[in-house]
Amino acid sequence: MLKSIRKISVRTSSLSIYTHNSILINNSFNSSYSLFPSSSSSLVNSVSDKLSTPSVNLLFSSISLRSYSTTKLSNPMATTTSSSSTPTPIQAIICPSMLSSDFANLATEAEKMINYGADWLHMDVMDGHFVPNLTLGPPIISSLRKHTKAFLDCHLMVSSPETWIEPFAKAGASQITFHIEATTNPQALIEKIKNLKMKVGIAVKPNTPIEAVIPYVEMVDMILIMTVEPGFGGQSFRPEMLPKVEYLRSKYPSLLIQVDGGLDTKNIGAAAQAGANVIVAGTSIFSATNPAEVITFMRDTINNPSK
Repeated sequence: MLKSIRKISVRTSSLSIYTHNSILINNSFNSSYSLFPSSSSSLVNSVSDKLSTPSVNLLFSSISLRSYSTTKLSNPMATTTSSSSTPTPIQAIICPSMLSSDFANLATEAEKMINYGADWLHMDVMDGHFVPNLTLGPPIISSLRKHTKAFLDCHLMVSSPETWIEPFAKAGASQITFHIEATTNPQALIEKIKNLKMKVGIAVKPNTPIEAVIPYVEMVDMILIMTVEPGFGGQSFRPEMLPKVEYLRSKYPSLLIQVDGGLDTKNIGAAAQAGANVIVAGTSIFSATNPAEVITFMRDTINNPSK
């Protein structure tokens, strides 16, 4: 882990480290972020000793440490390198879909999900045109951002997504995932999102061949495979979509592959076996008696797919 952190710092003009929610922090850290999985005070002191220089003062005392079962950086999106040719194993990212939350108490619901162990908050954006339903837009993202530093994973199920990139960037979106079916110039859209300092993903509807995204995979941070028809929550999981996941995982071992639609504790194993590691779940988490247990179960299943 220390080696990975040192490589990150070497590639930047000043000491900069990505935390698990992909927000870049320089020289100080907010207590809501998780930096070192499976950490102890001795490990923090060791890292501090290794990284300290006269020009850098790391405020390790303000870091909130969370316990993970791995000794790698807790953010699978962090840019790290390895001295060996073996790819770093991907890790689970669990994303409760806020579409299933109580919108009248959105900030409270978001805080609960993060406290339950969620990695990202998935924001379903529907325009009533690309999909028949109508949900939320930049004003709600902006309002929520005032109450959370969580990674806001914005899934744009909209026509003409190009027109919405800047408003979502200003609102505080962390990542924009657009549909390959909604744009005629994916590369230009990818570049626009990146230029606004957001992560970028491409989503694929069930009836769209996976080959449609292959030319753009290496330009983006994530591919989203829809396991239901986009536009409505509470649909049943479609296992026939998993071959798309398998195909991507076989070609891109380190790619973030998200699945969205009908995921629960009964089918998460199949998604894990196929190679998905970014899990969107709404009803199965928000309706659970113990949401934290569901999130933990999903994480453990993704991180240990052979069990």
